[in-house]
Amino acid sequence: MQYPAIITQEGKQTLAEFPDCPGCQTFADSGEDILDLAQEALRSWLEVHLEDGAVPPRPTVRQRWPRGATILLVPVPAKLAVALCVRWARQEAGLSQAELAKKMGVSQQQAAKLEQPETNPSVETLAKVARALERTVDLQLVPAAHVFRAAKRRPGAAKREAARR
Repeated sequence: MQYPAIITQEGKQTLAEFPDCPGCQTFADSGEDILDLAQEALRSWLEVHLEDGAVPPRPTVRQRWPRGATILLVPVPAKLAVALCVRWARQEAGLSQAELAKKMGVSQQQAAKLEQPETNPSVETLAKVARALERTVDLQLVPAAHVFRAAKRRPGAAKREAARR
């Protein structure tokens, strides 16, 4: 799971902003790795929302980015991604943690623990959650985070726009 961050230069610093996560941003000074700082900012933002009982937004799959923008796809740590997926699936099913626990045949505390960022459930436990939510588990190994640029304007577009004004 990866969240997109828009990367911009702000003077001598590099800014990473997460459009899917309002208020989640970080700056990197020269020589600092923006990916490391962005991962930490995103992880903290998502954990706080989970701990507060909120349902963090899913990462955007496709979006119109500012033209020429640099987009950094920031990975979410696996344990945190599992907690998010369980929270999203439970919410979509319209179940409380107690209702999910009952369907799984476990205590409410055990079901709640699955949505905590540092929990490391077994694949067998995830399969049990999936059955209770009438879903299946789909595990993937995906390429590491990467950077891409949104489409740039065609040559001469700025001159044509200025002439229209």
